[in-house]
Amino acid sequence: MDKSLRIVFMGTPDFAVASLQRLLGGGCTVVAVVTAPDRPSGRGLQLTPSAVKKAALAANLPVLQPEKLRDPAFLDELASYKADLQVVVAFRMLPEVVWAMPTIGTFNLHGSLLPQYRGAAPINWAIINGETETGVTTFFIEKEIDTGQMIFQDTEPIYPDDTAGTVHDRLMERGADLVLKTVRAIEAGEYPRTPQPMSGELKSAPKLSRETTEINWNQPAITVRNFVRGLSPYPAAWTTINDKFFKVYNVSIANESPFAAEVGEAYTDNKTTILIRAADGWLSLDSLQAEGKRRMTAEEFLRGNRL
Repeated sequence: MDKSLRIVFMGTPDFAVASLQRLLGGGCTVVAVVTAPDRPSGRGLQLTPSAVKKAALAANLPVLQPEKLRDPAFLDELASYKADLQVVVAFRMLPEVVWAMPTIGTFNLHGSLLPQYRGAAPINWAIINGETETGVTTFFIEKEIDTGQMIFQDTEPIYPDDTAGTVHDRLMERGADLVLKTVRAIEAGEYPRTPQPMSGELKSAPKLSRETTEINWNQPAITVRNFVRGLSPYPAAWTTINDKFFKVYNVSIANESPFAAEVGEAYTDNKTTILIRAADGWLSLDSLQAEGKRRMTAEEFLRGNRL
């Protein structure tokens, strides 16, 4: 093929901005951008554009913001751009009438090494499960979510002190490189289409909720630590101490054993340390946030509060 393709880019958060900018910086022909409608944000609930919309307007690109992806007016406008290819990064599920519209199709960037961690929260669940490696995958969208033919993958280590935030930021850049590589290969007409395995030991990455982000202190300390890392800084693991709600951003395995205690029991010297008993030892709550307060270290919190 070896020509510049007409591309419609679809994405919403910061994670997608790097990919859009990499395509533009690489001289790709992005003819329009599709992103979420402006949403109320902040104390004044002012309508706020998505990160991708801001980047698109800065690049003088047309922006489409449909409430409903099957809206006939949106579909007509999308078709008017005559895209050869659509590129999706951190956007919502597309109906077939959208992803099948371009002549070549639509590919998505996913934040895992597919087929592992299909779903809405791949970065979080990889860390929660104690993985030491993750990565990014580009694949063609098909009817079943995250199951289409894979194009390229790239790996990224997960270090012992990584959080979802640090891995997110590295995958954002690595993914942007992979998106540009994928477009270049499709333009050249030389790219793999590798079917995904549909059976075997496949780990999923379901959407996170309040129920699934509560800390279970009945687990081993290392399991709890991975759980907290995998949810930090967003949406954050949480627990209650003396019936008070706390988000927990960072914990470390404590060497001291202040006394024999039941699982979930808390200890504090009310000066610098907050410990909670896990199944096989104590964990120190190093960074936390009480309801209505800002995020603090344990020492900062204990300066003005007692437990």
